[in-house]
Amino acid sequence: MPIIKNIQYKPPFYLFNQHLETIVPSALRKVKGVKYERERIETQDGDFLDIDWVRNNNSRLIIASHGLEGSSERPYIQGVAKLFGQNNWDVLAWNCRSCSGEMNRKEFLYHHGFTQDVEEVVNKALKEGYNEIVMIGFSMGGSLTLKYVGENGQDLYPEIKAAMAVSVPCNLSSSSKMLALKKNKFYQNRFMRKLDIKLRHKNEQYPGLLEIKPWQTFKDFHEFDSHYSAKIFGYKDAQDFYDSVQCFPHLKNIKIPTLILNALNDPMLTGDCYPESEANANQNIVLELTSHGGHVGFLQKNKKFTYAEERALSFFTETLKVYQ
Repeated sequence: MPIIKNIQYKPPFYLFNQHLETIVPSALRKVKGVKYERERIETQDGDFLDIDWVRNNNSRLIIASHGLEGSSERPYIQGVAKLFGQNNWDVLAWNCRSCSGEMNRKEFLYHHGFTQDVEEVVNKALKEGYNEIVMIGFSMGGSLTLKYVGENGQDLYPEIKAAMAVSVPCNLSSSSKMLALKKNKFYQNRFMRKLDIKLRHKNEQYPGLLEIKPWQTFKDFHEFDSHYSAKIFGYKDAQDFYDSVQCFPHLKNIKIPTLILNALNDPMLTGDCYPESEANANQNIVLELTSHGGHVGFLQKNKKFTYAEERALSFFTETLKVYQ
């Protein structure tokens, strides 16, 4: 499918570099009027997931997945919930293990490829009787979404009609190297600092599970993931972990209409995070590359909703018309 080098989207004038485009929406944007109905579901392995609903008795549903150390309360998730809720959709915004305000039960948290929990959420949606389901994910949530629809391929539930990923690190090794750059270490350190707190709690739950080190001792995510993530999930090292859990190898197997929206000035993406060859080879993938947008930014001048949120509504609305 086509690779679209988008020239329509332009950020507000005061967001004049990639870092402002990334930080301002995350730190200052407020989305008002979203009222979730929370439900806890038990997972097959004895843990739990907290999911948040916006119910309007519609037959179509959007499942929204947040980014690393995010939650359903992040403005980009609430923006989707509000916009789609106003346009005759039900919304299911789910929280990864440990991200809903309460530590999970099991000894592990989650990662970019932990699609067993996506399956739990999808099964819950199917039990509720929705016959038209679309999926959207932001950053890590985009990775989860793409991996899920790709690894299921032809066996994907027929109720799932389309998918979209925003600011998605399709290649985790490339993304980790980008975060290690001096100009981007603010983001890397923020993630490691937040994960460090959770890992310390996890070690209290399971004494001796981890060898805890101050997060400042790790020079980059590669070292951090080699010490923690790889060991917890049974991989040799960070590279083995990245290669095994990232969505990139699964893009070729996507069988439903899928939009990937990545900004070319995203401070967390580079290289194969912009999967042009995979999009060219798979008629089901549309890769939209904007000059601006930062990471999960895409703010628009004098508009309540971001370009990514409005693009999602138009993409899914047009896609569903094909099935009618």
